Amino acid sequence: MTWDELEMVQPLAAKMLKNSILKQRVAHAYLFEGEQGLGKKEVSLLVAKSLFCLNIGKNMNPCEQCSNCKRINSLSHPDVHLLEPEGLSIKKEQIRSLQQEFSKSGVESKKKFYTIVHADKMTVNAANSLLKFLEEPNSETTAILITEQIQQILPTILSRCQVISFKPLSFNDLEEKLISDGISPTLAPLLANLTNDPIEAMKLNNDEWFAQARKIVLKLYEVMGKGSLFAMVELQEDWYNHFREKNQIDQGLDLLLFIYKDLLTLQIGRNKQLAYPELQSQFERDMLRNSPAKLAEKMSAILEAKRRLHGNMNPHLLMEQLVLKLQGGSTFV
Repeated sequence: MTWDELEMVQPLAAKMLKNSILKQRVAHAYLFEGEQGLGKKEVSLLVAKSLFCLNIGKNMNPCEQCSNCKRINSLSHPDVHLLEPEGLSIKKEQIRSLQQEFSKSGVESKKKFYTIVHADKMTVNAANSLLKFLEEPNSETTAILITEQIQQILPTILSRCQVISFKPLSFNDLEEKLISDGISPTLAPLLANLTNDPIEAMKLNNDEWFAQARKIVLKLYEVMGKGSLFAMVELQEDWYNHFREKNQIDQGLDLLLFIYKDLLTLQIGRNKQLAYPELQSQFERDMLRNSPAKLAEKMSAILEAKRRLHGNMNPHLLMEQLVLKLQGGSTFV
């Protein structure tokens, strides 16, 4: 990410951060808050590179070629640290380890920089340890805390951070940006449904696994119209082999959900913002077999499957039950 790109998608955040760097008034601690998929971690790395880059370029963009930029990108710079949850939380020991690192003088300069991702997932002890850290900041230390749940951050920590809010792009603005970045008009709407982050969307666009996942989901939808046997064979031959990890299954369910969302969108007379615009003619025929209420039921079944997936239900059993439900069979048991 560059400052130019950030100015396009998050103009207020870009202005505040860039001005603080230009005027050498970088705060001791920032809190980046906003929903998932807005590129908050990438912006944190951009700030770090802007502070450490040896050959800062036009418009404050890091050169991406010097040793500092390369090491920050690979998370191997000795004075730049990234902290993420171990398991479900950030523990006191992780904060202590960070404090020990920062008690030493900078390895290559006086500057130190750290980012805490999912800062809302700190344990109470970890949050209290961080609070002491924030209360006595080193003049050359910069901290960035990242959260999607600002209400979970201790008020005492909030009061010591400059809060920068990341706003989601509108669907139309994001779709236009993706197309201008070279993503096909056929795929851009689906990606805009999946993420509000243009960088993540570009990664998905270039991901062979994702391209194949999309094909498998559309094929599953197609064969479900032929009967349960065809659908179960498709699960065995393609779905189970491709969607192995929980996060992959979750994304597959999202792709399936958007099909029924498109059908409902067409049912109520709105042909804009389809996730699969190239299939509009087929969906217009298919929607005649379902009432809006029936489509809403099927979308609810997929959302329930997503919930049960994260409740550790057997993924094979989950998909078999979901397929039966989408074909008009019984609900989850």
